[in-house]
Amino acid sequence: MSENNDPQEPEQNLVLYKKTDNYAIITINRPDVLNAINSATTDQLLKAFTDAEEDDDIRAVILNGAGRAFSAGGDIAESSARILSGDSDSNETGGPGVVHIKIWELSKPVIAAVHGYAIGQAFELAAACDFTVMADDAKVGEIQIRHGYGPPVLMTPFVVTLKRAKEILLLGDTIDAKEALSMGLVNRVVPEKDVMEEAESIAKRIASLPKKTVQMNKALVNRSYELSGFRSALNYRDDANFADLWKESQNDDETKDRLKVLQEKGWDAFRNERDANYHGRSVEEEKQAREGK
Repeated sequence: MSENNDPQEPEQNLVLYKKTDNYAIITINRPDVLNAINSATTDQLLKAFTDAEEDDDIRAVILNGAGRAFSAGGDIAESSARILSGDSDSNETGGPGVVHIKIWELSKPVIAAVHGYAIGQAFELAAACDFTVMADDAKVGEIQIRHGYGPPVLMTPFVVTLKRAKEILLLGDTIDAKEALSMGLVNRVVPEKDVMEEAESIAKRIASLPKKTVQMNKALVNRSYELSGFRSALNYRDDANFADLWKESQNDDETKDRLKVLQEKGWDAFRNERDANYHGRSVEEEKQAREGK
């Protein structure tokens, strides 16, 4: 997850849309904050995927990120302010899961082209896509447990096995490309320079196939997961059995103390204090490790 340090960022350019032959390329365009996803970015992603759905010439969609990363996840500056003010995330319109569901419901296959990082909400965004191509030096993971967040969108248990899902969600480690492939999190691992080429190769192959059959086969696979409770699991915040636990997680003092460090001391101090105990270091040792000393 990342912090937005640029209040003057032009909101009209947060997501780029490009039509190429019979497929579209949707690019998260906040490179200065590693493509952290805030509410404005969510709105523009929704519009981009809607445009792709409504264009009959489009047979597939590629989702990627500008600059050094696919995405560092949800914009922690925005979400921490919400938690500290007493508000909570939801899966309603504008909430963290709305783009994931849009991808899930899209009649056209979506290919995630991952380089750099895909963390937290972005990890789940790649998981929601029908294919994921990952750079061999990229890192992914659900690290948000380190600062007291639950999964923004509960995709992980449907992508990997039970033991792997608990490993990912309870440890908060970052996962390299080799392990991501072995876990079944991604379809292909290639050198970073070849990520888009491989994603476009998949898109072109999909575009060459009978359109209605592609749509049907995606819907059939999705249906099998929905019959096993996929949508109910995603909407865990609305489950009465989880209401108290969810509320407690949002009001946890330890979580709020960590987020106050972000608000008062900045992103670097927050990361150092958040991860020091996790790595078995003092705060100063964590700072030196990050600085490569």
